[in-house]
Amino acid sequence: MSDENETPDVEETPVNEAVADEAVAEEVAVEAAAEEAAPEAAVEEAPAEEVAVEAAVEEAPVEEAAPEAVAEEAAPVEAVAEPEPVKEKKKRPPRTNRIRRVRTTAEERAELRKKSAAARKRRRGESTGGEYVRTPAQDAEQGRRRERRGVVTSNKGEKTITVRVDVLKAHPKYKKIMRRSMTLHAHDELNTANIGDTVRVVETRPLSRTKRWRLVEIVEVAK
Repeated sequence: MSDENETPDVEETPVNEAVADEAVAEEVAVEAAAEEAAPEAAVEEAPAEEVAVEAAVEEAPVEEAAPEAVAEEAAPVEAVAEPEPVKEKKKRPPRTNRIRRVRTTAEERAELRKKSAAARKRRRGESTGGEYVRTPAQDAEQGRRRERRGVVTSNKGEKTITVRVDVLKAHPKYKKIMRRSMTLHAHDELNTANIGDTVRVVETRPLSRTKRWRLVEIVEVAK
């Protein structure tokens, strides 16, 4: 009976310490390899997510910015200077050639009407009632006309003679007496002058294109 209740003796097998150490080292190596593989998988998964985000961005419609907004964004921001105060110019009144009328009273206007009426009467030659007496114009005295003496060189024209007038004049610097001559066309109404006669002519009104002189007398007859 006593033999049945007794537990059988278990034979204890000796454990090799070197084998145990190897098993522990293998477990540590497996854990380290698992830890190293986990970050690599995370890194490999990250690009896949980025690719998906980029594809979504490409598929989304791109909103075009307005050119004004782009220009505003591109333009550099400059400091805005304060504007200078603008001086106001005085406006000048427009220039006119009209004479400004001065305001007159009724009496002044009546006096002006009287003067204008008197002026109209004077223009018409009528009497102005003693206010103004028209006097006849006096004949102006005729001025002294120039005279020349010369020699007749031609009488071929009808009622026209050609007279050569000699002029003696001293030189302004050397004081030498110089003789100069000029030709005049004179009017001879009776054709009395002949070539070589010494005649006296006087200035007159224009009688033709070249005649401005008139024969007065024959001073000396040619021999």
